[in-house]
Amino acid sequence: MSMSAQRHISVLGREAVEWLAPRAGGIYVDATFGAGGYSRGILAVAGTKVIGIDRDRTAIAGGFVLVDRSEGRLVLVQDRFSRLADVCAAQGADAVDGVVMDVGVSSMQLDQAERGFSFRFDGPLDMRMGQEGPTASDVVARASEADLANIIYIFGEERNSRRIARAVVAARKEAPIVTTRALAELVAKVVRAKPNEIHPATRTFQALRIFVNEELDELHAALSAAERVLKPGGRLVVVSFHSLEDRIVKNFLSQRGKAAAGSRHLPEVAQAAPSFEILTKRPITPGEAEVAANPRARSAKLRAAERTAAPAHAGDSLPAWPRLSDVVGGG
Repeated sequence: MSMSAQRHISVLGREAVEWLAPRAGGIYVDATFGAGGYSRGILAVAGTKVIGIDRDRTAIAGGFVLVDRSEGRLVLVQDRFSRLADVCAAQGADAVDGVVMDVGVSSMQLDQAERGFSFRFDGPLDMRMGQEGPTASDVVARASEADLANIIYIFGEERNSRRIARAVVAARKEAPIVTTRALAELVAKVVRAKPNEIHPATRTFQALRIFVNEELDELHAALSAAERVLKPGGRLVVVSFHSLEDRIVKNFLSQRGKAAAGSRHLPEVAQAAPSFEILTKRPITPGEAEVAANPRARSAKLRAAERTAAPAHAGDSLPAWPRLSDVVGGG
């Protein structure tokens, strides 16, 4: 399969559109447009309309051909998916029939060396999806050793985080770390490669990417925004690629998928009614053929839920993990 053909195939794309169940006349949000795989699937149902959102201007530019072909049924907006409620309102759609999102970095971004997402290609240590704000090299240059260790441990789930942070701080005193190869080689000296396991720098790169793009905060805000814009009966479908993201999606839905337990001390407090009915009791995962065709699909999990008529729940606070503005300042 050619690279260009592969770009248009979303992981669990067919399943995501099936769970979304688009119908004629419905308005749907493709909250992470990417190469437009989900949007194509939705637009294949006659009479549907799609609002596509992506913070990456390269993805938006790549979607113009699909916009032209859609005869007014697809609108693309460059923005963060956490702002999807505002984006919908600006398009005159205060309530929508479905929201689909694919969380994380896209294959297109990974394959562009100049974006600095992957150590498979040497390039600048950038990693910004929206191409604004501090880069990964800014974080590596300016974060304290303690903050670096926390970032790599929390967002990369890397057990060797302290040793890596110590090595980064020592190395940056000698010379700035500004390329993907320089960082990958530095981490590989600290973390021993084991046969048949992922590259030693994989978790560190994941941590920096999530941190630079504030991905977990964004995801949480996007889920809350979807809850606010979905009509009763409207569906939310989320595909995630690692345990941190999936945990946020699972917790969000489990909190909203059942009535909150009443306290025996406060029996008179009205409990929030469930705002979602969970459709996937267990996450949907890719079949062997999809994993063989696209190794990135290996860790993908799809969760789907249907909006009830109950009001949206109050937003919950996220854990007090390191935040970009605190670690690097204004950039």
